[in-house]
Amino acid sequence: MHYQRSICWLRRDLRLGDHAALAAACASSREVVVIFIFDTTILERLDNRDDRRVTFIARSLAELERKLHARGSALIVRHGDPRVEVPRLASELAAEALFANSDYEPAAIERDAEVSERLEEIGCDFHSCRDQVIYQAGEILTGGGTPYRVYTPFRNAWMRRLESGDDPIHPLIDHAPDLSRLARAEPLAPFHWAWDLKRIGFRESRLWLEPGEDAARRRLDGFMPRVAEYASLRDYPALDGTSGLSVHLRFGTISIRDLVRRTLADGSGGAVVWLGELIWREFCQMLLASFPRVITGAFREEYAGIVWPGSDEHLAAWRDGRTGYPIVDAAMRHFNATGWMHNRLRMIVASFLTKDLLVDYRRGEEYFARYLLDFDLASNNGNWQWAASTGCDAQPYFRIFNPTSQSRKFDADGTFIRNICPELAGFSGRQIHEPALTTPREQLAAGCVIGRDYPAPIVDHGTQRVLALDLFRSM
Repeated sequence: MHYQRSICWLRRDLRLGDHAALAAACASSREVVVIFIFDTTILERLDNRDDRRVTFIARSLAELERKLHARGSALIVRHGDPRVEVPRLASELAAEALFANSDYEPAAIERDAEVSERLEEIGCDFHSCRDQVIYQAGEILTGGGTPYRVYTPFRNAWMRRLESGDDPIHPLIDHAPDLSRLARAEPLAPFHWAWDLKRIGFRESRLWLEPGEDAARRRLDGFMPRVAEYASLRDYPALDGTSGLSVHLRFGTISIRDLVRRTLADGSGGAVVWLGELIWREFCQMLLASFPRVITGAFREEYAGIVWPGSDEHLAAWRDGRTGYPIVDAAMRHFNATGWMHNRLRMIVASFLTKDLLVDYRRGEEYFARYLLDFDLASNNGNWQWAASTGCDAQPYFRIFNPTSQSRKFDADGTFIRNICPELAGFSGRQIHEPALTTPREQLAAGCVIGRDYPAPIVDHGTQRVLALDLFRSM
């Protein structure tokens, strides 16, 4: 052991199992103290005091506190600016080192650099560990030593490196079983998530999934028997065809290594497709780290000057689920109610906003960032730029999703639409995708008059498609 006492600082890694920083801290320290900081520089920017993400974090922390208490340790939770609170805790605890898993967002990199400098001033070492990705930016490069700009070659290079024996997913990263109990003091009082939420100015919100490490494990265990069908079922929002693990992956209640291990062990065609989605996540992380300019502008510089003519009124209709296109409206209403959206629906609504309504993709990206339970800056930006045709390896601008065709293909009988938009439930499977084309008699029979009970389409897709093509061709 090198250190007498170290700190493990949790951020987007709210678990004990397969945890790189915790394992490293335990391997090199006689005592380890686990901490979490409710970051006021983030919380103060949130619009809602019942933000679902804060509830998910708080309840996951409560589970961690129970687990640490069972091991004779405890979780220290503070509320404030980490650049102040972390060095202060290190000083109070006489910690000789701090271990944390790397965060690749520009603001996080800047934060960690400042924390490291302040820790150095008090004689505390800062160790950053790779944990939330299999390979970091700079580890998967082209033959010319540059970052990849196209996903498929990146995926192939990623797989070649993993198969070459450079295997960062084995063995399972474990932590020492004897996390030490520190002297009982006020900071080590049990973390009562509901009370502490109120203390930091938030209130509990309803979640569509159970938070915490144990729930993540159960969800993974429940998905693996179905992973073989993932390729054939993943695009249908009315079916239980996806893993539902994006939120757990975002907050680190499960490790990316664990997901990759299980996927490779399965080996089915569906597992291979799902692994591709996990690699896409790493592709987006690499893009953000390599080209941080994508945060504010188009990756493809030839499209940086696009002036999107979409209106505030159309943005509001999209946001509220009032576009007159049932699949779009159902997707947005479900998102507003839960903070989550099926991946196929994310593509549909993003294409509709940018190509049908001609609204700047950054406005949609911002709305998702405010309310998406599994919000991740790299993935959110990468996916929106893909849909808008402005990003790296983006959907070509001439491929524009037809929302009605997408609806007929992926919600053929209208099951998803009916569940979310009950006013449309009386229409048949043929009618529900374009209710505005039904006759007045058919609308009365369905109990839904278009323009009164449900909005007429706010734009014509065919007309808007031509305008979108002209917009990109003019650049």
